[in-house]
Amino acid sequence: MEFKDILNLVNDDFAAVDACISANLQSRVPLVSEVGEYIVQSGGKRLRPLVSLLMARACGYTGTAHIDVASIIEMLHTATLLHDDVVDESSLRRGRPTVNAHWGNATAVLVGDYLVSRAFQMIARLQQQAIFDIMSDGTCVIAEGEVLQLINQHDPDTTEARYLEVIYGKTAKMFEAAAECSASLTGDQWRAVSVTYARHLGAAFQIIDDVLDYTSSAEVMGKNVGDDLAEGKPTLPLIRAMAVASEPEADMVRHAIRTGGLEHLSDIIQLVQRCGALEYSQARAQAEAEAAIAAVAKLPDTPHRTALQALARLAVARNS
Repeated sequence: MEFKDILNLVNDDFAAVDACISANLQSRVPLVSEVGEYIVQSGGKRLRPLVSLLMARACGYTGTAHIDVASIIEMLHTATLLHDDVVDESSLRRGRPTVNAHWGNATAVLVGDYLVSRAFQMIARLQQQAIFDIMSDGTCVIAEGEVLQLINQHDPDTTEARYLEVIYGKTAKMFEAAAECSASLTGDQWRAVSVTYARHLGAAFQIIDDVLDYTSSAEVMGKNVGDDLAEGKPTLPLIRAMAVASEPEADMVRHAIRTGGLEHLSDIIQLVQRCGALEYSQARAQAEAEAAIAAVAKLPDTPHRTALQALARLAVARNS
């Protein structure tokens, strides 16, 4: 099953999500609406709302509240990206200038705050205690993940375990919330399954994202090559490279993480490609994807379950 086939299963639902997001981005402050429209038009994979829509249907949900859930998830995710780009001083996102590069840091932060506030307003309107609990707990974990990443920044002694803790908070937890909120619409039967699936899917997705920083291009990824290194982020390919490379090569990587410079970017790219660090990271991502596929095998056999499993496979096979 290809990505377009997965999308075809929820085309109508996604159209409803787009309409819901557009309606909720309207504000009496013109700048908020302008920035909101810019964000919507920038596209993106929208995997988190996709997981939400697929999980709802895979669990047998037949109502419409999953449209609100998927919209809330996308708005919260977008808010984290706005804040993340300010923290990382990023200038390119999804192939376009970031909001902070276009309008400045203050606008990016404040519009991100607006999106969080609007999302929780939508959550309140749903009057679903389970969803409120999942999202309120989830946003705290996500914020903690971002702070933990900040602590690990420029620290070449970051372990693989600490790296995995970071990606759980900053990436996998939003996938978890997307899946569990939708599963909760049919009760508690499938919530544990949805959490396990999404946790592993999110980890696989982020590990491959970190691999692509050393294998892809700005044109394909929609962000600058070497961004992670420039920001001093010790991602899995670098952690593995330092563990298996010669001492001088490991010292070069350690220095680059400490300083956040791109002086040795080409040498480090060659190193991670040569020493097996990328293959190691890809294998870790593949194991996460297989765990996600196994988790949803417990759901009823439907096209939406098949799509969730296909999505896990595609998460590790992508090049952007």
